[in-house]
Amino acid sequence: MKQITEKKKKPEGADLVFNILNYSFFIVFTLICIYPFYYLIINTLSANDLSANGMINFLPKKIHFNNYINVIKIRGLGTALWVSVARTVIGTACTVLASAFLGFMFTQQKMWGRKFWYRFIIVTMYFNAGLIPMFLTMKNLHLTNTFWVYIIPVIVQPFNIILVKTYVESIPSSLQEAAEIDGAGIITVFRKIILPTTTPILATIAIFAAVAQWNSFQDTLIYITEQKLYSLQYLLYCYINQANSLAALIKNSVGSGSNVMALATQQTPTSVRMTVTVIVVLPILFIYPMFQRYFVKGIMIGSVKG
Repeated sequence: MKQITEKKKKPEGADLVFNILNYSFFIVFTLICIYPFYYLIINTLSANDLSANGMINFLPKKIHFNNYINVIKIRGLGTALWVSVARTVIGTACTVLASAFLGFMFTQQKMWGRKFWYRFIIVTMYFNAGLIPMFLTMKNLHLTNTFWVYIIPVIVQPFNIILVKTYVESIPSSLQEAAEIDGAGIITVFRKIILPTTTPILATIAIFAAVAQWNSFQDTLIYITEQKLYSLQYLLYCYINQANSLAALIKNSVGSGSNVMALATQQTPTSVRMTVTVIVVLPILFIYPMFQRYFVKGIMIGSVKG
């Protein structure tokens, strides 16, 4: 039997023009998206006097790493980094597990009060008590000035539960029925069937939760007064508002008089803002590509019911 191989036709005419315009548009769009991060990095690596005067736009000049060395030495930055990492890891894990379990349970017809509890959770997407009632609630629960104020209030997320519920409904019910015939209970079904088969949507939720936890600073501003519990993003918020005094503090801490650093490496408000911004943004930039392959697949499969 002859195998017929068809050569891929080269685009011609209108198709060729479309491809050129299409690729050109997305290349330009990609460069526009990348440039702000590139701009931040080259300004933190360039001479601070040139950066402060807006003279660094495309290529770094007089490269040095003193900005990162000096900012890392700031008191409290290491503790704040550990707080942000801990809240991101623990908060993301709790949110993913809670969303997975609740999304699964809301697909079980035998769950007591299933419709009521599902609607009860969904209604919280549209109604919010406000800042003052929320603060009073956290205070009455003795969560203010504790690490758990970062975790407990965001464990149950209605939107994430909807995603998981819709995804689980697309899984053949025969899988659960076969497991139940073999004597598996709800927890066993959830652990051995639901969790492995919902990896794409759970990875998508993990991205949402991790980015939200890592970038959050308002909860620190509202609920935390002890410096040992400050998050890295809250310190960034403070540094941006106090960049002038912080630059002077760093300059004084690294030397004075004959030991004053050269003008090119002296800290400026601009260098402080940009350096701390890069330190905060880079972890998410490295983590996101690890989950990107699950992102589109999780959203698309979770949004279509067969």
